[in-house]
Amino acid sequence: MIIRFFTFLIGFGLSVAGGVTLILELNLIIIGHSLLDYFAYISKTPELYLFASGVFVVWISVYWPRV
Repeated sequence: MIIRFFTFLIGFGLSVAGGVTLILELNLIIIGHSLLDYFAYISKTPELYLFASGVFVVWISVYWPRV
């Protein structure tokens, strides 16, 4: 049970670190870039993969069957 909790915290930290950065990069839309330019840009940055891996780790920690 404690391993599941630490796994959840690690995933939560990864997803928050990536998600906050992705939200901060929404300022690119304000300075004149389109939404497609934003998605093309974030698909090349490691923050998207950090966010996705964090969400995946949280999902695993919650839904992995108990032993």
